Parts: sequence; C-alpha cells; structure tokens
Amino acid sequence: MDQAPQIPAGVDTNRPTPARIYDYMLQGSNFFAADRMAAEQILKAAPEIRDAAWSNRGFHQRAAKWIAQHGVRQFVDIGSGLPTVGNTHEVVQKIVPAAPVVYVDSDPMVELHSRALIDSGGTIAVICADLREPDSILNHPELRKLIDFGEPVGLLLTGVMMFVSDPSDPWGLVSTYVDALASGSYLSLSHLTDDYKPPAAAEGFRAVFDTATEHMYFRSKAKVERFFAGLELVPPYPGADPGVTFTGLWGAEDVELADSEGSRWLYCGVARKP
Repeated sequence: MDQAPQIPAGVDTNRPTPARIYDYMLQGSNFFAADRMAAEQILKAAPEIRDAAWSNRGFHQRAAKWIAQHGVRQFVDIGSGLPTVGNTHEVVQKIVPAAPVVYVDSDPMVELHSRALIDSGGTIAVICADLREPDSILNHPELRKLIDFGEPVGLLLTGVMMFVSDPSDPWGLVSTYVDALASGSYLSLSHLTDDYKPPAAAEGFRAVFDTATEHMYFRSKAKVERFFAGLELVPPYPGADPGVTFTGLWGAEDVELADSEGSRWLYCGVARKP
C-alpha cells in the first residue's frame, strides 16, 4: 500500500482522519504516514479491527442494495469516505440504472479523490460538508439538483455518527435528516460499540482518535437504537425479528459464519420512514 500522491490545499498530513484511517484498513492508497501509524496503533490494541472495517463496508453495500431493491431510486451517502471497490453508486445503479447518488464527507481528500466518480450522465455529486451542519447539506445546490425530496431517499450513515459527541446531539442530527425525507425513505446506519469488548482494547482503540481530526465515541445498543426512533426497523436477516444487529449479520446468508469478533465492534440497522 502506498500513501496518497495528492494533497489538497490546507490538508494537515500530520493529523490522521477517520476517512484515511478507514482507507488504510481497507487496503486503499489515499492515506499518509500519520494515518498509517494511527491505524497500526489501533490494530495493536484490537487486531480484529481490520475485519471490523471490512464487515462495516460489507454491511454498507448489502444495505444499499437492499434499499434499492425495495423501490428507492435516489441515495445520499453521508460520511462516504474515500472511493474504494463497491462504491454506493456502483452497487445501487446495478439495481436502478442512473440512480442519483450524492456523496458527502468533511475530509477534503474525499472530495479530491471522488471527482473521478462524477460522470457525464450527471447522476453523481460529491459535497465537502460537515454533517453537524445539516442545512449546509440539505440545501446544497448540488444535492438539490439531484435529489427530489418529494420521493423516497436512501439515507446512508455508515460508521459516521460515532464521530459526533453527545453535546452535539447526534440523535437530533439524524432526526433532522430523516425529517427532510419523504415517507417510504430508508435510513441505513452503523456505529461502533464496546458492549462486548475488553475495556483495555476499547480504550486503546478510542484513544488513537484523541489526536485525530475527529474524536470517537462508542455507544451502547440502546443508544444506537435511538437513532431509529419513529422508524420501522426491518429484519436484518431471514428469520430474525426487526431490530439492530452486528454488521456482519445484517443481510448474511449464513448467520453463524458471519458472526466474527470484528463484526461485534459495530451495530447496524436499516429502517423505513412511515
């Protein structure tokens, strides 16, 4: 793996970012030495975190595909991260050709390296914005040009709300986004947890982000379930009751095989807006 060859203006390459650490975990190439060192520090504390990253990515893709298969024809991916194999538009446009997809991330590296995604057909947009400022996203001209809020939307918040502190009211922020969506829209969300992890491993993982551009916060299952308040959670796999589960289990064909230690770092769910 080689580090990123391009550096956007104003980017501090000495401070790791969530998007670039995640890119390193997924064996990408858009990271710097500080991101690699942070990722390796996380792996020392919890070696299964690379598996967790892949589990999270797999959930993102399966959920996006499922939502597209259930009639949604447009998507907003907030906290999208750096481009990798199986980007949102690549997944959903196999189900709904030319489905509009808007990617949103606060890391300038994402905007830079996502430009290649913008096609001549005009179905994809990339916005550099902070999810803690929902008006700047919901009213962004690029989003408004592609997304019709009178029709159902697939809102994807994969592994991003864990970088929003309690004082910033992450649950209120998600409600603001969901309130802007039409009935029949879906929310897909995943979030880190330390519910089943050794305290030393969890603290070693969390502490890495004390020097990153964003701090990280683990949340319990009950707190993750709060993100879906007022929505109709769907069963995560055949035979299951509707609810929140681990990322490896959502959409799994073989639940026992999919239940890994890495997967148990992340809760997830998909829910419909009535």
